[in-house]
Amino acid sequence: MRIAIVGAGFAGLASAKVLGQLGHDVTVYDKTPDVGGVWSRTRRYPGLKTQNNKGTYHFSDLPMPREFPQWLEGAQVQQYLEQYVERFGLAPHLRLSTEVERATPSPDGGWDVVTAAGSTHYDHLVVANGIFCEPAIPDFEGVAELEAAGGRVIATGDLASLDEVRDKHVLMIGYGKSSCDVAVEVSKVAASTDVVARGLLWKVPRRIKGVVNYKYLLLTRLGEGLFPYQRLNGVERVLHAGRSALPSAMLGTVEKVVSSQLDLPQLGLVPDAPFSSIAKASVSLATEGFYEAVADGSIDVHRDTVVSRFLEKDGRPHAELSDGTVCRADVVICGTGFRQEVPFLPTDVQERLTDERGNFALYRQILPIDVPDLTFAGYNSSFFSPLSAEMAAVWIGSYLAGHHTVPDADTMRTVVRERVDWMEARTDGHSARGTNVVPFSMHNIDEVLQEVGLDIGRRTRARQWLLPVSPSSYRQVTPRLARRIARDQTG
Repeated sequence: MRIAIVGAGFAGLASAKVLGQLGHDVTVYDKTPDVGGVWSRTRRYPGLKTQNNKGTYHFSDLPMPREFPQWLEGAQVQQYLEQYVERFGLAPHLRLSTEVERATPSPDGGWDVVTAAGSTHYDHLVVANGIFCEPAIPDFEGVAELEAAGGRVIATGDLASLDEVRDKHVLMIGYGKSSCDVAVEVSKVAASTDVVARGLLWKVPRRIKGVVNYKYLLLTRLGEGLFPYQRLNGVERVLHAGRSALPSAMLGTVEKVVSSQLDLPQLGLVPDAPFSSIAKASVSLATEGFYEAVADGSIDVHRDTVVSRFLEKDGRPHAELSDGTVCRADVVICGTGFRQEVPFLPTDVQERLTDERGNFALYRQILPIDVPDLTFAGYNSSFFSPLSAEMAAVWIGSYLAGHHTVPDADTMRTVVRERVDWMEARTDGHSARGTNVVPFSMHNIDEVLQEVGLDIGRRTRARQWLLPVSPSSYRQVTPRLARRIARDQTG
C-alpha cells in the first residue's frame, strides 16, 4: 500500500519504520523543519527533560546512546530520533516543513492528502500528529488590558530563550511537569517567578531517599499493578482481592517518604488528595531544584487558586488571583495542557471519530470504527510512549495485512464505550479525550500484542514485575510479524 503518515515524532517515525519493513510505501509529513514532534527544536522550552530514564524511553531496536545521561534533555531526544532516521533509512520518506492542509476520503477508497505542493492519493492514512499537538491556553479575562500594559501570554513551548524573561516578573500557570521545569529555569534570571496552581499534584523524586531510582517504583508491572485495572487478572486479582489494603499501604508508605524527602509539609505543598491519586493523571517527576527554589523564595507557589483576571495597574501588567492576591505579570507562561486535534480532517470525519463527550472512540486506541482506511498511532500515551507507539504501529501493520481480525463493529463499539467510560470515571474526566492510558502502559501494550498474536512470553513478563520494563525485550516483534505475514501470503 501507499501510506501517508502525518507527524514525524516518535509515533510517526515508528509507523514509517515498521510499515516500511512490512513492504509498504510510506511518506511522512510534518510541518516542522526537523523530526521530533514535541522534541522538535521549534517546540523545546528551557529546562525540558524526559520523565523516564534513558533505559526505558526508546524504541525496541535502538537503545539510547551510552554517552547520554540517565535523564535526557530535549535536544538529546531529538538527536536520538535523527539517529533512528539514519539507522533505518527513513530520510527519503520524510517531507519536513510540509504541513498537511487537509486529508479527505476518496470516493473509491483511500485518502487524498493536500499540501502546498498539491494533492497526492494514498491507500491508507496514519494519524500520528500526537496528543500534545496544540497548547490549550485558557480564555482569560483582561488579556487585552495585560497586553496594552506591555505584558504577553504564551505557552511553555513558545518560550524559546530565557532572554525573553530576563529581569521580568513572570507568572507561571500550572503545576505539571512543564510548568515546574520552566519555573526553575526562569527563576534563575527573572525578577520574580510566581506559580499559580489550581490543584497540587504529587511529584516523584528521581531517586527515592536519594538511593532507589524511581523506575523500580513505577516503571515495573508491580508498580502498575498497585492500581486496579478495568479487569483484574492473575497477580493483580490477588493484589486487590477482597479490597485488599496492601496496595494502599504500599502507596501510603511512598507518600510519606516523598513528602519528607521533598519537604512538602514545611513548604505547605502537600496535595490534598492521597498519593494513590497519581493514577488519575500523568505522573509527574519532581523537577530538580524546584522545591529548593520555593524554599529560598526564588519561586512563590500560589496553591489552590486560579487567575481571575488580568489588569493594568500603575501602568504595568498584573494578574488578580481568585484568593485576592495581585501579582506583577510581565510574561504569563501557560503550562495548562494540550488539545488533541486533527484539524486536517473534514468536520464530518472528526465527528465520526469521537463520542458524544468529545473523546476519541478508537478500538485499541488505534482503529476508528466508522472511518475506513484510517488508523491512529501514538494515541496511547503512556509511561513508555515510544514503545507504546511502536507496538501500535505493529498492530496497524498486522491489521492491514489481514494477519489478525477484529471483532464486528457493534462489539468494537461496546468495547470502546466501556473503556472510555472507565477512563473518564478513573481520571475524573482528565483522560486527554480518551488518549492517556497512564498508569496502565503495559496493559495497553499487552492487549495490542495479544490481539496480533505476538505476546512476548511469560518469562519476560515475569521479569518485568520487579525490574523496569526494557523496550529492547520487544525488538523481535516486528521481524516476527514480517515472517508470519510472509508465510500467510505464500500459503
